[in-house]
Amino acid sequence: MNRPRNFGMDRAIAAKIAAKYDVGREIEARNWIETIVGEPFPFEGFQASLKDGVLLCKLMNILIPGYVKIKSSNIPFVQMENISKFLQGCEKLGCPKHDLFQTVDLYENKNPGQVVDAIWSLSRHAAKAGCSTPILGPKLSDRHEVAFSEEVLQAGRSVYNTFQYGYTGGAKPSGPLYGRREIGGVDPTRIPVRP
Repeated sequence: MNRPRNFGMDRAIAAKIAAKYDVGREIEARNWIETIVGEPFPFEGFQASLKDGVLLCKLMNILIPGYVKIKSSNIPFVQMENISKFLQGCEKLGCPKHDLFQTVDLYENKNPGQVVDAIWSLSRHAAKAGCSTPILGPKLSDRHEVAFSEEVLQAGRSVYNTFQYGYTGGAKPSGPLYGRREIGGVDPTRIPVRP
């Protein structure tokens, strides 16, 4: 499918998206999917292999057994429905929406970097959800909640935090000097006025 060429701002946005794409991250995501699913990609290209959504649905059925009915078809609507079911499964595993991609990002190859980022996010959230899968990138942190006793809270209320007071502007303990500013030196006839 031939899309019209981008001009102006669209061209700048497309260039920015293309600059963010990392082939190394794509290779790691590809290896992760092949490891989990247990079969190689059907095509050489990353986007071409995932475009119909079948491989993504197989991946989701391994992470969440029996989650998706896999539909293999050449009809674009069915292929986009497979991708949509995969994205719903990602949300079910805990992936935030901002880590995921839109269906057209994969189907029309509009934002391949976001597709790779979503696979990386899925690997981390699937591991956190209890799936025994390897993790791409850093492990997600666990929430650490601290409960203080009432006496510790009371002790904290009695301490003054001097950082809340702000900068004192170099004031002296005896107070600021009032009067005119001496630029050329000190006038011996002038006595500073203090309140």
